Amino acid sequence: MKKLLAISLACATLLGASLSAQATDYPLKDKVITIVVPFAAGGPTDRVARDLAEAMRKPLGGNSVIIDSAAGAGGSIGANKVAKAAPDGYTLLVHHIGMSTMPGLVRNIPFKVESDFEYLGMINDVPMTLIGKPTLPAANYKELSAWLTANKGKINLGNAGVGSASHLCGLLFQNAVQIDMTTVPYKGTAPAMTDLIGGQIDLMCDQTTNTSTQIDAKKVKAFAVTTGKRLTTPALKDLPTMQESGLKGFEVTIWHGLYAPKGTPADVLAKINAALKVALKDPEFIKKQEGLGAVVVTDKRMEPAEHKKFVAAEIAKWTPIIKAAGVYAD
Repeated sequence: MKKLLAISLACATLLGASLSAQATDYPLKDKVITIVVPFAAGGPTDRVARDLAEAMRKPLGGNSVIIDSAAGAGGSIGANKVAKAAPDGYTLLVHHIGMSTMPGLVRNIPFKVESDFEYLGMINDVPMTLIGKPTLPAANYKELSAWLTANKGKINLGNAGVGSASHLCGLLFQNAVQIDMTTVPYKGTAPAMTDLIGGQIDLMCDQTTNTSTQIDAKKVKAFAVTTGKRLTTPALKDLPTMQESGLKGFEVTIWHGLYAPKGTPADVLAKINAALKVALKDPEFIKKQEGLGAVVVTDKRMEPAEHKKFVAAEIAKWTPIIKAAGVYAD
């Protein structure tokens, strides 16, 4: 028995030493790092993750950083994939505001947002825009408001799926204007945008990371932005805010953060956080984000502890709103 115990202790020591060595050597040369995106490919979160992957590749030793789209259930399928992944730093998660809405939105969520992940830092803040189909007979928000009133019961409001940023913005918009609309959920922003451009749906409220290009190309009509102040992005600088348009207190900003599975070694987390900070200062990354209307984080939310504190506050903000609306992403 003593011999077996000695062997077990020796094995445990060797395993611990091995894990420590792996952590110290992170990232191992030529080993692929995967960033899971819990939404459809081609959508705004996917675009942010791809830009980030490219910006983090060099500070992570030049290793390949690839994207794995795992959409569904309000973003919880992809998040759960990372929560259950090996805590070795080779599987990460880029998630948006949905990280704070899942506790109220997803029934029987298979993980705990605040305790089953390591928080690595915030990436950006993304304003949203209220846009309409190109044939919609309104040139500004005042005319849109009149059209909404005249067409009660006939308005189709698209979104990228239950629990998506566009869904949340749509809920707030309907509540603000006190007009019920037929909500049309899609499997991602890309198909929703296609139908908006084609006139199959009337309106959508979505992130500037996905709408700026379409607005600039005049493929959709743009009515307002959801920030407290007007934006300076060329394609959006002439748009009024929702508050200017008469919807007092209407302000929604979508944010993105980076996460790892719980239990990832501290020195690995430190290396990933350091790589994230390098990426957030990369001129090319900043340029790409600004071109999409996103604002790269430069404040204390780059730090893991502040990132986690921020998400906790967002959970407290969104959970009662979602429960009051009675919507779920099963």
